[in-house]
Amino acid sequence: MPSNPILGSIFMYGAIFAIFYFILIRPQSTQRKQHDELVRNLKKGDEIVTNGGLVGEVLFIKEKGGDDKSGGMDDRVTIKSGDTRVIIERGRIAKINRPTSVSNVSAG
Repeated sequence: MPSNPILGSIFMYGAIFAIFYFILIRPQSTQRKQHDELVRNLKKGDEIVTNGGLVGEVLFIKEKGGDDKSGGMDDRVTIKSGDTRVIIERGRIAKINRPTSVSNVSAG
């Protein structure tokens, strides 16, 4: 009894899709959700790095109200970088470095 070649190719494409899902799509989705949560919990005094490489300290956060479609990513954040104040969109923040308390750290 000959096997059905269509059934074999459907199984092969299904296996390839499953591999792509578990290796590429799912981890990216999880990482994006973690980053969105981190950016949503941004506080005054946090040190941030933007997608363009600008490093600065958060001075003020202006949140837009009402529109839940954007998920808060259109909010404006005022940062201080050196002697300059810059206003950026919250969605352009790449990384947040929260200040940690340094206790009894010896140099050397």
